[in-house]
Amino acid sequence: MDKKLNKKVMRAGVVTATATVLMLLSSPAFAVAHDDGDDPGSGLSVAQTLGLYVAIPIVAFAVIAGLVIVTDKSRK
Repeated sequence: MDKKLNKKVMRAGVVTATATVLMLLSSPAFAVAHDDGDDPGSGLSVAQTLGLYVAIPIVAFAVIAGLVIVTDKSRK
């Protein structure tokens, strides 16, 4: 195998392995044990979850896109 290709393959392997380990370490399984003073609230409903993670980003995108279109100065 070519030396440059071998180097790229090794780099890709190291990056993939590092990312995998970091994601495993930050998994929610470590959040199961509560610390002293933790006071977790009630969970979100389906409507709240969809609003928070779907509707609000779409509305924010639409507002930003609208502002860009309205303030565009390239039109004559």
